Parts: sequence; C-alpha cells; structure tokens
Amino acid sequence: MNYKVIDKETYYRKGVFRHFSEDCKCSVSMTARVDVTELVRYSKRSGTKFYINFLYLLTKVLNSRDDYKMAYLWQTNEIICYDVINPTQYVFHEDTETCTPVYSNYDPDYKTFYDNALADVEKAKLTREYGLDSANHPNWFDASYISWLSYDSLNVELPDGYLYFLPIINWGKYREENGRLMLPLTVRMNHAIADGYLVAKVYKLLDEEIAKFVDG
Repeated sequence: MNYKVIDKETYYRKGVFRHFSEDCKCSVSMTARVDVTELVRYSKRSGTKFYINFLYLLTKVLNSRDDYKMAYLWQTNEIICYDVINPTQYVFHEDTETCTPVYSNYDPDYKTFYDNALADVEKAKLTREYGLDSANHPNWFDASYISWLSYDSLNVELPDGYLYFLPIINWGKYREENGRLMLPLTVRMNHAIADGYLVAKVYKLLDEEIAKFVDG
C-alpha cells in the first residue's frame, strides 16, 4: 500500500475541501441506471460471470482518477491519495442470511483480476464469519451488490462529520427497459473531495469502459 500526501495549499479543490470538511460536513450520493446490455451479452457469450466483469470495470474506473482514491488520516490531519484502491465485495449466505466481506486485489490485467476475484468468492463461501478487517485494508472501497432488487434510489449514511473519503458503491439487479438491460448504480462520496460532477463522471467513465471492454 503506497500513497502520496496532498498539499492542502495547492490542492485544486482547496476552497471546496475547506468548506465541506469544516463548515458543512456532508456526503454526495447519486443513483442512476447504467446500460449493461452489451456486457451481459459478452458475459454469456464468453462464459464468464457478469458480476465479476462489472466489478472489474467499476474498479478500473475508480482507479483512473486521483479524486476517487483519496483518504483522510485523522491521526495526522492529512489528505492522502492511494496509488491503488481495491474492492471489498460481499458473499451472501442463503442459509444464515448473513454476508462475508471479501477483500479482492485490483489488477489492471482483466484475466488476473477475474481469476483472483472469483477464487476469493469461492473461498468466502466456505465460511460464515463476518470477518470485517478494515484496519488492515485501508485502501479498499465498499462494492456491494444488492441482488434481490432493481431499486430506484438508495442512501448510505455515515455519522455527521466523519471524513470518510473512499467511494461507497452499491448496485442492484438489472432489468429490461425499452429493450435494454439497465442496472441501478449508487455512488456515495464525501463532499469535501467530490461534487456532483465527479460523482456523475463515474457513470460516464463506466459507460466508456464497458464499450471498450465488449469491443476489445
């Protein structure tokens, strides 16, 4: 795990950061639908799991900009940017109706990521322990699939004033709309380091990555 410390005086969002980390501590959460029609078709055609393919592309997007890799070190009052962030995915156990966090490492190589993330899931299926270990996984972001519902909105609340900067991502079942398969995706970020533009940018970048992936 490597990171760089951001100089607060030269940080390009200096004024916004000061306001939303001191005067008005809050988050930004947005839900929109992503067209996954071609990614679903690719997954079926290639015999791969749509879920892992989507997780790979999502993680690739979030590693493409420093804005999505930020964190706050309260011990030293520093803003940092990780070199890479990794997804914390989840396995749901039908028999206990509980879930197990799965810490998967991001790799820009699709095949490497796919094989490792799939192995992580299969290993987690063997336990019923919650196993949350965020202290030893500081540069992992939350990536949670709500498989039971194609929802319209979702809010994730954190305590007021808690400067948690890593993205919190949720998505639900895709559903057919006008002949296309549309998936609800919720992106939550802290307003100190992200505004509506940066949150909306996740969707634009994801659309672009899906298009490149299925064409390539």
